[in-house]
Amino acid sequence: MSGRFGIHTGIVGHGGTAADMRKEGATREFNDRLGMESLAAILRQAAMKTASISTFSERHSAWTFNAGFQEIFNIGGKGHETAEQVLPVALKWLEDNGESEDWFLHLNFWDPHTPYRTPESYGNPFEKDTLPAWITEDVFDLHRTKKGQHSIEDMNALAKSHYHQHNRHNQAIENHDDLRVIFDNYDAAVYYLDEHLGHVFAKLTELGIMEDTTIIISADHGENLGELGIYSEHGTADEATCHIPMIIRWPGGKEGIVDDGLHYHIDLGPTLADLLNLKGAPSWDGASYADTILEGHSVGREYLVISQCAHVCQRSVRFENWLYIRTYHDGYHGFPKEMLFDLKQDPYEQHNLAEERKDICKDAVYLLNEWHDSMMGSMDYDIDPLWTVLKEGGPYHAKEYLNLSTQEA
Repeated sequence: MSGRFGIHTGIVGHGGTAADMRKEGATREFNDRLGMESLAAILRQAAMKTASISTFSERHSAWTFNAGFQEIFNIGGKGHETAEQVLPVALKWLEDNGESEDWFLHLNFWDPHTPYRTPESYGNPFEKDTLPAWITEDVFDLHRTKKGQHSIEDMNALAKSHYHQHNRHNQAIENHDDLRVIFDNYDAAVYYLDEHLGHVFAKLTELGIMEDTTIIISADHGENLGELGIYSEHGTADEATCHIPMIIRWPGGKEGIVDDGLHYHIDLGPTLADLLNLKGAPSWDGASYADTILEGHSVGREYLVISQCAHVCQRSVRFENWLYIRTYHDGYHGFPKEMLFDLKQDPYEQHNLAEERKDICKDAVYLLNEWHDSMMGSMDYDIDPLWTVLKEGGPYHAKEYLNLSTQEA
């Protein structure tokens, strides 16, 4: 929503100093920059009515998330609400506003987020599906012996300590076939969300505005389902967590375009500004891919640098077929300092090639340093918030895990 990298906003974690946006200080004018340069504020330049139906800001005490929205609907679940609680609010808003001109409605559904809370009455649409072929008995045996945060052992403990009130998490993962509990619950949550999106689309059709409405579907993160030996979590700077969905239906745009280029999520703001003939915010770090939507041209980046500081402190570099992950604090996952994966040959991140492909690691570190120099040279602060997290004792959820493990011991 700010259009900026966490290294620029200062927000990189879920607790401590680096969980809050930096203040502008003495240069702040009557209105702060975020109120004028957030995504919603820029869209209001096009005389759009902006509304958000989301509990994100309260769940994370990230109140700056709401900047620029004229209407904010917090239905009170703090991120634990399910789609059938969000949907009626969305449908009512569309009934009241959908036929007017120029509006932007942000809908936040939490259902695919762990713990998976799909109502038990929904059943299991995937109970007859087979497990992913890559998770063999040998892979499961390896994962079952893994220690640390978000391992199978840890998820079994969380099912008893935190998730026991959710019926879908009651079964411990003890043998290979038990893994289907995790996969089926996640898939059911996505399917459940899809059905409720269908009701939103039906309302747009009923109002006669479906064909004139832009639809954007995305997420704030993916989910590890075995990658790096992690299950039902999204705390690492890897492909499973950071390769997120992005589906855009733009009236008048090219149909059937699949863009495999590399983009940041913050590229969405400049893209929408371009498509609406607006001037983007000067503080934004993103780059437009409007030409892809309108003409089908590929405008992807050469590489991406992605950071994580809530569960681990990591920065990764995604380029060509490679994913390089550099770990500064492993969050009690047992990660080495460097990991390197060939995602074309090894999409599930099972074989760390860092030792045998030092040449690729050096290329990645060069790109990482190039990015870091650019970031540090383009802001008024001389502190990287990743190091703030480290100096304050490590990632918030790692400290939480350590305390839990100590209590159990």
